[in-house]
Amino acid sequence: MAKKTTLIVRQTGSSTRRPKTQLQTLVGLGLGRIGKQRELEDTPAIRGMIAKVSHLVEIVEERG
Repeated sequence: MAKKTTLIVRQTGSSTRRPKTQLQTLVGLGLGRIGKQRELEDTPAIRGMIAKVSHLVEIVEERG
């Protein structure tokens, strides 16, 4: 069985005064406050969500 790659994502920008779709994307990633981190599976869907709010988040580390 292949090892799954994971990403550690941290929110770096405020979600205040952002469009509703960006807020929903942050919630979908499990974020919502500056400094909050989540470990997420590296899938095309997650990469797309990160790209949509790339100005608000950063990838801290890739594992796997």
